[in-house]
Amino acid sequence: MPHNTHSRLFVLDTNVLMHDPTAIFRFHEHDIFIPMVVLEELDRGKKGLSEVARNVRQASRFLDQLMRGANKQEIDHGLPIRPILEDGNTPPAQLGRLFFQTRHLPNLLPDSLPGNTADNNILGVALALQEEFPERALTLVSKDINLRIKAAVIGIHAEDYANDSVIDDLSLLYSGAAELPPDFWDQHSKTLESWQEEGRTFYRLKGPEVRNWYPAQCLFMPGDEGFEALVRSIEGDTAVIEMAKDYRDPKHAVWGISALNREQNFALNMLLDPEIDFVSLLGTAGTGKTLLTLAAGLQQTLEDKRYGEIVMTRITVPVGEDIGFLPGTEEEKMTPWMGALMDNLEVLTRSEGGEWARAATDDLLRSRIRIHSLNFMRGRTFLNKYIILDEAQNLTPKQMKTLITRAGPGTKVICIGNIAQIDTPYLTETSSGLTYAVDHFKHWAHSGHITLRRGERSRLADFATKML
Repeated sequence: MPHNTHSRLFVLDTNVLMHDPTAIFRFHEHDIFIPMVVLEELDRGKKGLSEVARNVRQASRFLDQLMRGANKQEIDHGLPIRPILEDGNTPPAQLGRLFFQTRHLPNLLPDSLPGNTADNNILGVALALQEEFPERALTLVSKDINLRIKAAVIGIHAEDYANDSVIDDLSLLYSGAAELPPDFWDQHSKTLESWQEEGRTFYRLKGPEVRNWYPAQCLFMPGDEGFEALVRSIEGDTAVIEMAKDYRDPKHAVWGISALNREQNFALNMLLDPEIDFVSLLGTAGTGKTLLTLAAGLQQTLEDKRYGEIVMTRITVPVGEDIGFLPGTEEEKMTPWMGALMDNLEVLTRSEGGEWARAATDDLLRSRIRIHSLNFMRGRTFLNKYIILDEAQNLTPKQMKTLITRAGPGTKVICIGNIAQIDTPYLTETSSGLTYAVDHFKHWAHSGHITLRRGERSRLADFATKML
């Protein structure tokens, strides 16, 4: 291995490539070392239809392309890493070098790490390289917290793979709402224009605050007669905003449901807006995400006839686990994972007509609501559908893209989830597909986002959330 003291040397764990196959292109001018045990683990993980298996196969293809035409001597001296474009060509700019373990390295692991496990083999390789090249800054990169802990114990610098993070800190995530300053109208009154169209009130204004807004952002001023509006368009420092409809008024109830706070009102405005094709709702348990989404879906599907049917889906945990072992049809197989949606449907379909009316309502819903597994979404196109993706925080960015790109003409996609409850291994709050979607869609005029902050489930649930 060349003694290049100007660049760092990164030793990659298997789970980094399983999580992001393009990781080998993400280390700029620095060198990458892949232990032989990592290649063996990749080989064992390549089979199946899960997202992890697909990532492993893609990582292997990248490695194969980088090694194409190289002889043993070139591999020993490190392969130049060049970004591989979709058309197969490679740009001239060279990054670092890729090294494979081509020889046996001495075992310098302490007696405190017994056994011949894959993690310990990776630690042994990193320790031997650190001993052999003391002048180089070596870092072990792993998504496995326990491996990073063991590395620190034996004196190896270890880091999480952070290139997949959408934002540096969750507090920086776009909330979807902005509070206007008390002197807002004084600053913008000189250029203010207002008009009405079909009962809707619009304002065109120009001023310093506009440049900080996003399309479809929710604006509000607190108070007894608080102002609530949504941004409709932005051009430079000029914006058009529309007064939000008040769904807290029982006269404007949506399928029998009224908004209980400001955020819920904004959520219903976006869910019922035909100009908004993608809506993301974040919030803790009991904030009303699923209930509001279903109410808006039933209203627009059964009453307004805007969509042909409602499609409910969510990722099954463990991620990518085949549902084939469960009995019944696809919808029956998905039932164990759709409890939250079913509970909310029961609330929304209460009937005063006794058992016969309830049975008729259930038959109607079964004809207009479909439950699908994400495992079978690839290659499909949904036309004129109202798609609800529950527990979206458990999706990777790639899975999120796969789902959203299934939407055909006339389809609306709603992603709901609690970013603090991620069950997918190696996925974090800052690298979740839901975080990815919120951050990337905030500049698009046909998308909307709001973070629901106030729980409305019950006083017992509110107390438990605060005290337990």
